[in-house]
Amino acid sequence: MSADILFSSTMLRSIDVANRIAMAPLTRSRAGMDGVHTPLAVDYYSQRASSGLIITEATNISQQGRGYAYTPGIYTDAHVEAWIWVTEAVHEAGGRIVMQLWHVGRVSHASLQANGAAPVAPSAIAGGGTVYTLAGYEPPSMPRALDTEEISGIIEDYRLAARRAKEAGFDGVEVHAANGYLLEQFLRDSTNAREDRYGGTIENRARLPIEVTRAVAEVWGPDRVGIRLSPLATSIGATPLDSTTADTYGYLARQLGELKLAYLHCVEGQTVGDNAADAFDFKALHTAFGGKYMANNGYDRQRAIAAVASGHADMVAFGRPYIGNPDLVERIRANAPWFDAPADCYYGGGAEGYIDFPVFSSG
Repeated sequence: MSADILFSSTMLRSIDVANRIAMAPLTRSRAGMDGVHTPLAVDYYSQRASSGLIITEATNISQQGRGYAYTPGIYTDAHVEAWIWVTEAVHEAGGRIVMQLWHVGRVSHASLQANGAAPVAPSAIAGGGTVYTLAGYEPPSMPRALDTEEISGIIEDYRLAARRAKEAGFDGVEVHAANGYLLEQFLRDSTNAREDRYGGTIENRARLPIEVTRAVAEVWGPDRVGIRLSPLATSIGATPLDSTTADTYGYLARQLGELKLAYLHCVEGQTVGDNAADAFDFKALHTAFGGKYMANNGYDRQRAIAAVASGHADMVAFGRPYIGNPDLVERIRANAPWFDAPADCYYGGGAEGYIDFPVFSSG
């Protein structure tokens, strides 16, 4: 099967991409504790501009939305100014870049919140696992349940973050409704025990992800807004599956499809351990959405070619391979080996393990 299909251009509604290879969001924890990126990010993203679309690392829409140390924000003027350098460099290199908008919900620690406040969540149910703080890896703090009246403020935070992302020169935004963070916490009945209009039925639990996406689309137009879902992912925050996964995510995909978004980005399976993607019908989710579909999680060159050639996906997003292979597009084109970056360079630090990986040379 020819790899040429991966190097054909397409449109994600109004976002034109030169090829079908996307750079997935990758938290690298290289920003300042004020959420302002350093100039290293300019090199990091521009080095990877040959991808059809760069999706930035998850970016905090507010301090309340932060769950890990040294992650970037998009809620102050200083954040916007730092990101402008990134978008200009990516565009100069011929790339396209969208910002992933992020609120972690319960997957946070009080030390990362304003005045040491408790993180917020749909319900006061503690998350598992660990979060990265100034003291190292620690269990998430016990969250408090959001009052119904507070939820409009969360939606407004997304709207303002979307507006600032536009000011920063991005080509669009992606709503992060995956990986056990706030919007998925509302969506799943395993983490949402509410009895108001945001809890109980599938329609109620899907309400906040839909309202947030609509608010963001009012800023950008729906044709420059994507959304990320992960029906089977449980590792972050030890987030149990929803009890009616297919019905819940199928309903959400249909509602999102009616908005005519730029794309649906799906984490297919588990991100830790056995992938188990065959436990869910992602083709049915694509059909329910009805628009452009981006596949993600554990893809290699051959699987990516097959996914696009078969019509399963319009694009394939690669995550960890992009850490050590800034020139991943060129390596896929040449069927060259991929460098496996060491895990100790994933989070925190400076230039080493961030912008110093060698590029492939056919000579």
